[in-house]
Amino acid sequence: MEIILNIYLIINKGFVTSFKSIAYELDGADEIKIEYLKNKAKEDFSKAIVFNAPQNKNHEFISYNKFHKLEKNGMQYRLFEEIFEKFNAPQNPIVCVTPVVDGEIWSK
Repeated sequence: MEIILNIYLIINKGFVTSFKSIAYELDGADEIKIEYLKNKAKEDFSKAIVFNAPQNKNHEFISYNKFHKLEKNGMQYRLFEEIFEKFNAPQNPIVCVTPVVDGEIWSK
């Protein structure tokens, strides 16, 4: 069994204002785990736990554009450390990151 996570980026007016997450324990191939998370993305949102998004010294949230730059460099996972700790996630957990833009869940 491996802990896998659905993580939501709550984006309001272009800024990442919070995260939400829910975890599962699942066996099987990575592709099966990823597909499972994608299929659960819409229904999981309402029951996911809320986490604070980072703010700078001026109490401003990170812009989605800046988050996207971190993502392109594989650095976005640093922002999820609190989530990983809360759910005792493994070193390189399988995650499905779903944007929620101005209240709309962007999942397939």
